This record gives sequence, structure tokens and C-alpha cells, in this order.
Amino acid sequence: MGPSSRSLPPGLQALRRDIATAEHPITAMRWLTKPSIAPVLSGLAAGRIPLTHQALDELGESQALAHLRQALVAVGALPGRDEEMVRLEAFLADLLASQRDTERRRLLHCYLIWHLVRRLRSRNDGQPVTRQQSRMIRRLARGAVAFLDWLDAHDLTLGSCRQADLDRWLADEQAVYREEAGRLIRWARASKLTTGHLAAARWNGPAQLIDHQHRWDAARRLLHDGTLKPEDRLAGLLVLLYAQGATAISQMTVGQIQAGDDGVRLRLGRVPIHLPEPAATLARTVLANRKGHATIGARQPSPWLFPGGQPGRPISTARLTRRLNELGIRPGQDRSTALFQLAAEIPAAILARTLAISTDAAVTWQRHAGGDWITYAADVSRRPGITREDR
Repeated sequence: MGPSSRSLPPGLQALRRDIATAEHPITAMRWLTKPSIAPVLSGLAAGRIPLTHQALDELGESQALAHLRQALVAVGALPGRDEEMVRLEAFLADLLASQRDTERRRLLHCYLIWHLVRRLRSRNDGQPVTRQQSRMIRRLARGAVAFLDWLDAHDLTLGSCRQADLDRWLADEQAVYREEAGRLIRWARASKLTTGHLAAARWNGPAQLIDHQHRWDAARRLLHDGTLKPEDRLAGLLVLLYAQGATAISQMTVGQIQAGDDGVRLRLGRVPIHLPEPAATLARTVLANRKGHATIGARQPSPWLFPGGQPGRPISTARLTRRLNELGIRPGQDRSTALFQLAAEIPAAILARTLAISTDAAVTWQRHAGGDWITYAADVSRRPGITREDR
């Protein structure tokens, strides 16, 4: 990196040691001499580029710089931050700045920042924003702008928009982002900014065919095909048997699997699940052999069950989805199939506690799956040994 080790900032000294002791030194040197990396490292070492997130932001966006940033975070040279939230906030700031009308900019700021982003932060409770969450808010933002553009084109505002105008918008073939714009309309009505009403679309169960045979055939293969990677087999089984989405799986930590002499337990929700064989052995194998693809800044042991390509980060949802697709698993559709069948077999309250879904969602899935747990609850309450406190 140019200057002697003693003259480097402490954070870069840590990075230098990490490079010098890398498991694959040739790969490390190739990374170190990349045209997109070498000038930045030289600038940081010489002090021409401050060792801050802001300074790296000003260099633009690229995969190589994102990797360097995560390496600097992993070795302690930079504090960690929610990169997806940073990108989302930059997108929203640019969108708001592009609005020429002051009143429209104020309205969008209230809706996007004080409503959507604030609710997202509250819902995540300190956890980083996922790519899917960021994409959804971007779509909602575009939907809000598209609806306000439609109002402008028809000499209307949210305040002057009436129910007949909303009906006309719904019937307009040129209208776009209807579902996303509906969220703005419902927020505006709740905030007493408009009198128009647009009901949320009611979910009426899975839109695609529920293919139970595909689910069981795929699960059987993952349980017994030793030629497949253990981590891919485990991830696929989490979709097929335990109705976990790709995002939830990618964010799993080693602490969610407890392996002991009495067996292996998987914690997805509040209540752990006992893993049967051969899934239990598969989970032990994955725990013992976790390894990401990062050469620099890959602190060991990683807290992630499925480490990713960037230092200190789990596998991305997109990457995990591609790997599952290669096995013939469709995370969204196969998760729905699993939830549909589980909801037909397990009471909603138990489903919610074990699979980390909301009770309302579990009840909805149960209703569409046709599970009648009133009879189940009555039957359980009559079993011998069930006390009033257990009910």
C-alpha cells in the first residue's frame, strides 16, 4: 500500500495484516492490484482520501468499491452501516429534489420519509434493510409520483380529488402503478388529506398452482442426494419443509441452530423445532464447514449460517435464489406451497410461534388452506392431563 506499516492509520494497518495473512495470497494480490482498487488504497494510505464512508461515497458506486468498503468495515477500519438504507435514502432524496412544486415535495416527504421509511425502521427494529424492502419502497415512491402526475394532468389535487375521480383513474388505461399508488391514497385518506377511498386488494390465497408433489420430490432429493452442496440442500429444505423465504434464510445466524447430544434444534420463531434425521446431520455439516468467498476481511468465525461473497456479510438474497433455482426450487412459489400445507395441518398460533410469521398471516393461510382448528382446540382440551392453565 505504499507507506510503511507504522505510518498507516490503525484501520489500514489492520487491513494490511489481513491481506498479508490471507488464506489465498494470490487472490488477495490480484484484488489488491485491481485498477479500481489500487488507486483508492493508495489514496487512503497517503491521506489523500479520508478514511470515511462519505469519502468512499464520493467515489461513486461499483461492485469493487462496495467490496472494499465491506472489507474496511470487517477489519474495523470503518464503522458498520446499513448500506441498503443509505442507498434508499439517496434515491428518495434525489426523487424529492426533482419535484419542482413545493407543496408536492412537502406531501411526498411526509409520505415517503415520515410514513414509509419511519415505519420500515420501526418494523426492522435495528436490523438492516433488505433489498426487497428497498425495492418495495422505491416502487411505492414511483407509484405516488405517477398518481400525482395523473392528478396534475387532470387539474386535480389530493384535496380536490373525489371518489368519481378515483374511479376514473382506475378505469384509465394510461394509469400505472395502481397497487402502489393505492397505498398513497389510503394514507392520504387516513391523514384526512382526501375524501376518496380505495380499498386494499384482498388476498385470496396463492395465485399459482399448489404443487405438493413437486415439493415432496424436491425435498426427498435434498435429503438424500449427497452430490449436492450441503449448504444448498439445507437452504432448500428450509424453503420446502419450513416455509422460509430466501431473504429470511440468507439472514440466518449460527445461533439459530443448536446442536447438542440430545439432537439439533432449529429456531425460526419463538419456539425451536427439533430437526429429524437426515436433516439434523445436514445442519451439523453446514455448521462445521461454513465458508464465504471473501478473501480479505473474512473474519472467522462468521456469525452467518450462509456467509456471502462480501466480507462480514451473509449471502445475498439474489445469489441464494439463483442457487436454489439451479436445484429446481422456486423460493416464492415453493414457500407458498409449504405454508399452505402446514396451515392445513397445524393451528395458526403454533404456526406463528415456530415459523416466525405473524398470527394474522397464519390465520389467513389457515383459512385458505381449509384448516378448522376450533374442533382441534376442543379436542385437545378434552384430553387427559390437560389443565386449565395449559389451555
